[in-house]
Amino acid sequence: MAVSPYFAPGVLTRSMGRGGCWPGRSRDRGFRLGRNLNRLAQPGPDNSDETDGTAVESQSVLKCARKHKRKSVSNSQQVGLEAQAAEAKVEWEPERWSEHLNNIREMRKDRNAPVDHMGAEHCFDKTAAPEVMRYQVLLSLMLSSQTKDHVTFAAMKQLREHGLTVENILKMDDTILGQLIHPVGFWRSKVRYIKQTTAILKERYGSDIPNTVSELLQLPGVGPKMAHLIMKLAWDHVSGICVDTHVHRITNRLQWLGKETKTPEKTRLALEEWMPRELWSETNWLLVGFGQQICLPVNPRCSGCLNRDICPAAKNNHGKTNRRLSPNSPQQPCQ
Repeated sequence: MAVSPYFAPGVLTRSMGRGGCWPGRSRDRGFRLGRNLNRLAQPGPDNSDETDGTAVESQSVLKCARKHKRKSVSNSQQVGLEAQAAEAKVEWEPERWSEHLNNIREMRKDRNAPVDHMGAEHCFDKTAAPEVMRYQVLLSLMLSSQTKDHVTFAAMKQLREHGLTVENILKMDDTILGQLIHPVGFWRSKVRYIKQTTAILKERYGSDIPNTVSELLQLPGVGPKMAHLIMKLAWDHVSGICVDTHVHRITNRLQWLGKETKTPEKTRLALEEWMPRELWSETNWLLVGFGQQICLPVNPRCSGCLNRDICPAAKNNHGKTNRRLSPNSPQQPCQ
């Protein structure tokens, strides 16, 4: 009988008793394999058939061990790569964003933009009952969509003069409501949304408004930007960054996002990935006023911007002029 030179008679190696590759029977199989090899090493009749079978079994155990070792290394590498990717995602932040923000704060210190005296927080009656005040906040933001601040402010003033409460709006004729809110953008659709939303508030919330973003988004005519601003103004809770067209435009110009975004909601999600939460509250009013006065949608006034030397958009637009304006016009960009 041929005896393997790697095994001494009567010796059970440690690997033979170690847990193997098949859960539930690995230990028994390891001991059985070691016992068979030791018995075959003893002088006795020819056990060549058993030796061949045991050798095959031994090879399969070794193959399985190597396979599991390779899989373990592969899994470890995968976990390491995922951890590195997550760490990189958390640590990313825009270049010089803190300088940008401090400069915008300096430019906004006078608080003389339209949003500062005709924005949503100036459109409701602060002396009204809490539930009435919250309802007025909701309506002012519903009217503000696609509408300039001074138009929204005037419409809310007329509504308040007619008694802006849930009960009064439900009793009001659609034609009169339309006349009061005209000329806000899409005023016909907003008449319908206001009536539908007011009826829901009366039936489900006792003439108050929801106190969660998810419930606010279920109301007709309420979008994500409105919902987060309502949470801030009506419930004094910062649930997210309020991103309107100004915030969306300016943050893309400043490259505050990992990549260019196409919608305000994608901009909000990208900002919230890196921006410290304590800055979420002031971001909207800072950038809205900045966008109304300096960082205009067309012909931004880069010459009067403190960020003109560190803003990617200002560098790209430097020296360009608007041919429709005189060369000395203050509306010429980046002079």
